[in-house]
Amino acid sequence: MPRYQGGCHCGRVRFEIDVEIDTVIDCNCSICAKKGFLHLIVDPSQVRMLSPADAVSLYQFNTKTAKHYFCPVCGISAYYIPRSHPDKIDVNVRCLEGVELESLTIVPFNGREWEKNRASLEV
Repeated sequence: MPRYQGGCHCGRVRFEIDVEIDTVIDCNCSICAKKGFLHLIVDPSQVRMLSPADAVSLYQFNTKTAKHYFCPVCGISAYYIPRSHPDKIDVNVRCLEGVELESLTIVPFNGREWEKNRASLEV
């Protein structure tokens, strides 16, 4: 299983992930589109946090189910707990080192109509 290192721009938030990456999700909802988030939803057992828990800040909105973590220094969102899968971690593939985005299949997801399309996000 490949191991990737990832994190924010300034290096305050760091983690490792063991995962095969071939397909990622590109959501067009208001927050994902503005962040440029490319989604890879994984089991927490695949992720090892290398930074302390207090290295991130938390942003929540609407139902407050999703936990949008970000670096309070550089503002980058490298991962979060998604509303669609609150028992998983959603990693921003753009924050992983050594991933060639052009080699991945990028699947669009219409998050602007989240309720209608949520069922298609099966992991």
